[in-house]
Amino acid sequence: MTTPVSPRLIKAGIVMVDPQSGQVRRVIALQYNPDSLSRSLQVQGAGEGTDRSEALRLKGPAVETYRLEAEIDAADQLEFPDQHRAVVEAGIAPQLAVLESLIQPRTADLLSRRALAASGTLEIAPMESALALFVWGAQRIAPVRVTDFSITEEAFDPALNPIRAKVSLSLRVLSVDDLGFDHKGGGLFMAYLQSRERLAGKAATFGFDALGIGGLP
Repeated sequence: MTTPVSPRLIKAGIVMVDPQSGQVRRVIALQYNPDSLSRSLQVQGAGEGTDRSEALRLKGPAVETYRLEAEIDAADQLEFPDQHRAVVEAGIAPQLAVLESLIQPRTADLLSRRALAASGTLEIAPMESALALFVWGAQRIAPVRVTDFSITEEAFDPALNPIRAKVSLSLRVLSVDDLGFDHKGGGLFMAYLQSRERLAGKAATFGFDALGIGGLP
């Protein structure tokens, strides 16, 4: 008797990439895929004023936002403490700290800015963070910026390390309007947009009869 083989579960996650070299700094895989994913797209129309000739024109790609809620739980790891010493010692705090690094500057960058200010540098450019890529399967990889991030810690071990938490993330897709065509993220956005166009090409087409009309007036 053969046992059915369960399909391999693909995890959603975020990849942090060096914006200059394109080298991957870290891959963050969510422990459990969110039950739902909310998307909103805000049209960038040129005809929002009184100029009727601009009514059908688009200024650029729609502003797209993802919202999701992920769960992190140490229960499975704590069943095998010898194999997961870091979880025994710190709970899920390391996983939370990794997610926080999406929006926190590195201490080395902060110290560098302090040194520049102390040396009398008049103009100090804002620190550049890693380029974050939201990955939801092979067909959906988009450069994003975290716009809202919250953590609800729900359970703790005797040392008050968190062992269960919910993380809410809002991610704004960065387009060529934000990054430019020559930036690594700009190229990834174009690939993302092209993948959406290919999906649209696979959708079924219908005739006027499906709408209950014989044609346009």
